[in-house]
Amino acid sequence: MFRNALEPWHLVLLILVIVLVFGSKKLPDMARSLGKSARILKSEAKAMKDEGKQSTTSAQPAEEPTPAQRTIQAAPGDVSSSRPVNEPTDTTQR
Repeated sequence: MFRNALEPWHLVLLILVIVLVFGSKKLPDMARSLGKSARILKSEAKAMKDEGKQSTTSAQPAEEPTPAQRTIQAAPGDVSSSRPVNEPTDTTQR
């Protein structure tokens, strides 16, 4: 049934439909924003992984240091989209 499911002319037809639907001017912007999103996701996943390792390897610290404000890095050359990440504070302490 799916013997020759994906042939070269299928890819050409798919690319043609994508260009017709989105337009050739929006495709680079879409690819750029997809790359930024992937970069942010990767950095956040790494930060969460590092925080998990840090909390499991260290016993109860005497004092909790104040967390430093992290900044999500933008693409090189794009300084306008860097933004600080606000960590939620624990307000349930009594």
